[in-house]
Amino acid sequence: MTTVRKAPTMADVARLAGVSPMTVSRAFKRDSSVSETTREAILQAADGIGYVFDATASNLRSQKTDFVAVTIPSINNANFAETLRGLSEGLKARGLQTLLGYTDYDIAEEERLIEQLLRRRPEAIVVTGGRHTPRARRMLQNAGIPVIETWDLPETPIGHVVGFSNAAAVRSMVDHFVAQGQSRIAFIGGDADRDTRGTDRRIGFVAAMRAHGLDATRLIAAGPPPISMREGSAAMGRLLDTMPDTQAVICVSDLSAFGALTECQRRGVDVPGQIWIAGFGDYEIAEVAVPALTTINPFPRDIGAQTAALILDVLDGRQTNAAHIAIQPALLIRQSSR
Repeated sequence: MTTVRKAPTMADVARLAGVSPMTVSRAFKRDSSVSETTREAILQAADGIGYVFDATASNLRSQKTDFVAVTIPSINNANFAETLRGLSEGLKARGLQTLLGYTDYDIAEEERLIEQLLRRRPEAIVVTGGRHTPRARRMLQNAGIPVIETWDLPETPIGHVVGFSNAAAVRSMVDHFVAQGQSRIAFIGGDADRDTRGTDRRIGFVAAMRAHGLDATRLIAAGPPPISMREGSAAMGRLLDTMPDTQAVICVSDLSAFGALTECQRRGVDVPGQIWIAGFGDYEIAEVAVPALTTINPFPRDIGAQTAALILDVLDGRQTNAAHIAIQPALLIRQSSR
């Protein structure tokens, strides 16, 4: 029969370090009243007996939970991972941790997660995108904590914003293609309402084509988000079969663009000789593809870093008004459109 050993207590650490339990508590909270020498002795004593500081009671007294809630659409998207990395790195110096919720591009699921996360009273909440259900919006508006919407520039922000216009980013790519003499341009993806950022990219494509007086109907659906390389390949196949005179195609993401590129290679269609291909996101795969894919870098890590800095400014009282920080994506022209 296996018995569960009793966990060491704060009193055990205090006895080993020769200090009071209150000093142990202050040391783990990095209270400035505890010297570095004393803190080091306490930490060594704690390590020696495997003690883990229980912050629950301390947090109940101070009304602080020391975590920031975050919702993201996808856990295997490199860009969202980079945003989380920038956010986490910016918060860790303050001892703040992130509590992550995964929405799978579903605003109904986002609503459920927001309720669950707010019940735990985070110091702030970060959400991806600016479109939410009415109930989710009400919960965020009345949360009583900093709310930061990222990866978007919503028309009616709830609080703070760190993001960019997905539509404007794609418009810049269309403008460049047209300036280089391309007129028969298609768009793959962004057909499902679940991916609001993909939808905005498609909207930006249509608006830019119409502004140039060009046909904006070369739109190929690629399925629900996230669009995979396989789905990008299938969509490219449909484009080549139905509109073989297309000169260029802009894909909703680099993954779908890579799939489109491989479909062209499978069919012997020269890129960029016969058709240009571009993606979105500046994933590693876009840079190492042959030919390297033209894309847009939305600076995802910078979004996370600036969000973290904003949260600390708000919590410290340095930022009292709603901040709207606009990130400027960069158009990267590579071999797939030359």
